[in-house]
Amino acid sequence: MTAKPKVWVSRPLFPDVLARLAQYFDVDAEAVERRHSAEELKRKLAGVDAAVLGLTDRVDAAVLEGNQRLRVVANLGVGFNNLDIDALTRAGVLASNTPDVLNESVADFAWALMLAAARRVGAAERWLRAGHWPGSHMRFDDWLGLDLHGRTLGILGMGRIGRGVARRAAGFDMRVLYHNRSRLPDEVERECGAALVSKAELLRQADFLVLVLPFTRENRHAIGAPELAQMKPSAVLVNIARGGIVDDAALAAALREGRLAAAGLDVFEDEPNVHPDLLTLDNVVLCPHIASASEETRRAMASLAADNVVAALGYGEVAGKPPTPLNPAVMARWTASKA
Repeated sequence: MTAKPKVWVSRPLFPDVLARLAQYFDVDAEAVERRHSAEELKRKLAGVDAAVLGLTDRVDAAVLEGNQRLRVVANLGVGFNNLDIDALTRAGVLASNTPDVLNESVADFAWALMLAAARRVGAAERWLRAGHWPGSHMRFDDWLGLDLHGRTLGILGMGRIGRGVARRAAGFDMRVLYHNRSRLPDEVERECGAALVSKAELLRQADFLVLVLPFTRENRHAIGAPELAQMKPSAVLVNIARGGIVDDAALAAALREGRLAAAGLDVFEDEPNVHPDLLTLDNVVLCPHIASASEETRRAMASLAADNVVAALGYGEVAGKPPTPLNPAVMARWTASKA
């Protein structure tokens, strides 16, 4: 009997998704959530045909060095800056991600952060939990926040998630501006009620600025001290994209000095570490990278990652046709090598 291909799952996953993988593969799934060192990753990946990885699992040329067995890595996330795609392609390893299935959940969460930051929800809850309300003589002008309705929403990065954020703005009667590498088709702009402007104009006009752009070398610190200086002191910044797009130290300084009203952050430069200056501020809402964390969405992400592994290794109804490959040319090389 031919041995089943081996698959390593680097983090705990839904039992039904693991059971589906186990129909085809010998599955080794981690039972505890933790970070894996480069040495651990190299050792684990050397002994398997495929792996389902989390965003903290950094796979680069050094981790892949000498690996002759690995064929597939399926990332549990739409972002994949933890994967060196060039190194994977050179090694003949197919990479995949989980786009689209999380768009609406992440767009919802952007609004949760906007509302929480604007209306000081985090600080007010901490004040209440500390026992300050009983016996307190609250003034009429205590806990004043910012309204969203009728304001200008700016979106930096207008992919599918950004469009979802924009569509929701109609319910708040907001003007929507966006900046993107390329202009959206006219019909998409109409659907989103959005107008293209320069980045500088976006920074100047936005009352609420939502970041939804991918992390690339060019986008590192796309929002730094110079950009923050162009924003309104009354503005609110929301980052649901990736850590490193914002210079967290510069942001903390702007918030502390009153050069920016508030911020809502789901991602950070050095996750899971948060810049210590941000932790001292009451005008920032901090969340641990949970924008996609609804059960329905996380299940869809896990299922899509499993679909990519099953199909890439030649099993299931769409054998040989993984749904969301990042470097599909690798598949062509596999086919050519068998010819």
